[in-house]
Amino acid sequence: MNIFPAIDLYGGKAVRLYKGDYTQMTVYHDNPLAVAQKFASCGAAFVHMVDLEGAKSGATPNFDIVRSVAQQTGLFVEVGGGVRDMQTVERYLSCGVSRVILGTAAVQDEAFLCRALAQYGEKIAVGVDIADGYVATHGWTQKSRYTCEEFFEKLQLLGVKTVICTDISRDGAMRGTNRALYSALQSRFSVNIVASGGVSDLDDIRALRALGLYGAIIGKAYYTGAIDLKEAIEVAK
Repeated sequence: MNIFPAIDLYGGKAVRLYKGDYTQMTVYHDNPLAVAQKFASCGAAFVHMVDLEGAKSGATPNFDIVRSVAQQTGLFVEVGGGVRDMQTVERYLSCGVSRVILGTAAVQDEAFLCRALAQYGEKIAVGVDIADGYVATHGWTQKSRYTCEEFFEKLQLLGVKTVICTDISRDGAMRGTNRALYSALQSRFSVNIVASGGVSDLDDIRALRALGLYGAIIGKAYYTGAIDLKEAIEVAK
């Protein structure tokens, strides 16, 4: 299983939200590039980046930071947040980003998702953010008509290879990841699933690895020191 340490961007800084609430934001570092370089020094091969401003607005205000991480760290960079057109996809991939995550756009614009998949294949992932069993959009501020299972079914049929699935109720809450959710999804679907939200200790990492997941995202647990990144990477192997 792969470990994806996370950098959420807001105002050019590395931050974390509590359960997706923009009013409950903690700034952890003023220099996201330095954070990514620390990830690399700990043995990480991947970094998961989200432009939280972009997720709400559909713009890419933190593009330059993402580019600097992609070009200066050697990490496999996946990025999401505000990617709603082919121009933005192309801009990210041309600057060294390895994989672009579609969220709101994947829910609302199937034609765009299909174009992106046709042109870029496995370089396109989809973020499925779950609130009360339904897929959330617009930086987790709105709820769509799709249930989690319905949307996973659709994505699999369309040929999506990688899905980052977040249980919003667990995100930043440090009360464990939703093992039952990921077990059910892993047993039913053949896409590569990355677990996100609530990964709080090494036991969570062991449990997700045992389920056979493709990856797990570590956010707040890293920044608070609850998880040692080097240890997590070893346990995930």
